[in-house]
Amino acid sequence: MAAQDPGAAFKTIYLQRRAEPHERAFTILVPRNWRVQGGIFRIDPSRAGGPANAIGAKLDFSVKRDEAGTVLFRALPEMLYFDARRSPAGQMGLFPPGSNYNGMTVYPLMTALDFLKRLAFPQAHRQARAVEILEQRSLPQTALKYLQRVRSFPIRMTFSYDAAVLSATYEEGGVRYKERMFAVVEDWGQLGAGMWGNKETLCFRAPAAEFEQWARVIALIQNSVKPNPQWIAGELRGQIERGQIAISTQQEVQRIEREMLAHRQRTNAEIQNDMFLTLTGQEEYVNPYTREIERDSDQWRYRWVTPSGDVAVSNDQNYDPNHDLLINRSDFKRTPVRPR
Repeated sequence: MAAQDPGAAFKTIYLQRRAEPHERAFTILVPRNWRVQGGIFRIDPSRAGGPANAIGAKLDFSVKRDEAGTVLFRALPEMLYFDARRSPAGQMGLFPPGSNYNGMTVYPLMTALDFLKRLAFPQAHRQARAVEILEQRSLPQTALKYLQRVRSFPIRMTFSYDAAVLSATYEEGGVRYKERMFAVVEDWGQLGAGMWGNKETLCFRAPAAEFEQWARVIALIQNSVKPNPQWIAGELRGQIERGQIAISTQQEVQRIEREMLAHRQRTNAEIQNDMFLTLTGQEEYVNPYTREIERDSDQWRYRWVTPSGDVAVSNDQNYDPNHDLLINRSDFKRTPVRPR
């Protein structure tokens, strides 16, 4: 498929707020005529070989410009893995890499960079050819934010963290893409006795020549996520119940509770900054309807919102979405930059 000319695409962008399709776990702004794919899914412990990855909901969710995903933002699922070297059975060679332990795939603990290179990228792009890594960089400050959050818990946790970003080019379906991937690896330490997993695993791709321009749009999408409090409350109750059955330890129930409460509410904005400030400038705006502060890209001079949360942005000083016949709405209001 021929790449869309980006020149006309970025003068004016209209985004519509849409709900995660499977359980309405969150809403997100999506450019008009773009597609969403995937969403919340759940793992059956009887088919997975154990309950470890069945306690919490998983998310595999994409926003893409077209069916081929020539411009794509994707959140990959957070999974638990098992480092058998930390267990007596593993030390006897009973659980080799690639085998199953209590529903977790057995892999030695990886750094975030190794996870991106060895697991995340190959699994996300099985048809990629001529892969060239452009950048691979650890993000110690991002890892520190996770560690500081864990240290604030009233009980002693043994978790440790590593974070990284990876940029690469590759060919797929006749298109040369550039992609940036981001991940945090969480090691459960002594508490988990070999358990570790990935968190906040995100990727963004576009045709290589258009990558920097599309980054502005992806930043708008990523920064717009709003979790559904009712879904979070129901998921938390379900995780506690499943955790009690599967693990039967109060410490694990407490970990799940704190993780759900902290997820996105306490760390997501900072993680977004670490990933997307390298791609595009950011700005904070005041929503004239809610008076809330909203963070978006600073690459457009004008920004409007509606009471339902739709957004229009433009660099055309003569453009007004209230007079746009294609949108057919008259309730847009300008969002001023937050006073400093």
